[in-house]
Amino acid sequence: METALLLPVLFLLLLGMVELARISYTYYTLQKMLTMVASYLGTRQGVNFCDEADLTVTQAKAFALTGTNEGTNTPLVPNLDTAGIRVRAERVAVDSGDLGECDCSVQGCDLASGGRAPDYVTVSLTDGYTVRVALPFINLEPIILRPQVRMPYGGT
Repeated sequence: METALLLPVLFLLLLGMVELARISYTYYTLQKMLTMVASYLGTRQGVNFCDEADLTVTQAKAFALTGTNEGTNTPLVPNLDTAGIRVRAERVAVDSGDLGECDCSVQGCDLASGGRAPDYVTVSLTDGYTVRVALPFINLEPIILRPQVRMPYGGT
């Protein structure tokens, strides 16, 4: 009798642990992908962060998602594409010391127009990544994962 009463609770705890492990693995995979993009772009020379279609940026995103520069393979994380990855150039303000997004101008980080290189490259997911929790008889809201990676830029 006691086993029959406790078995559903133990089963629910087991499924909860499996779901928690799945969510943790997904977050780790996303974090690793963004780290790959940030470290690749942070070491390349002549990257134009002001141009969304820059070849280096698009290849880095495609490689992180699929393992190929062309992005032809199946994505490692389902329902995520290169448009969902945001690359941002950042610079420390000289007067205040605050870190902010670098504007696309000659005084900013537009290297094609003669601007100065950024101090950091930040890579994140545009809208986050939604994970649905699947537990029987329990209706939970989806969890939105928002990993972000910031790396110093040394590509000049």
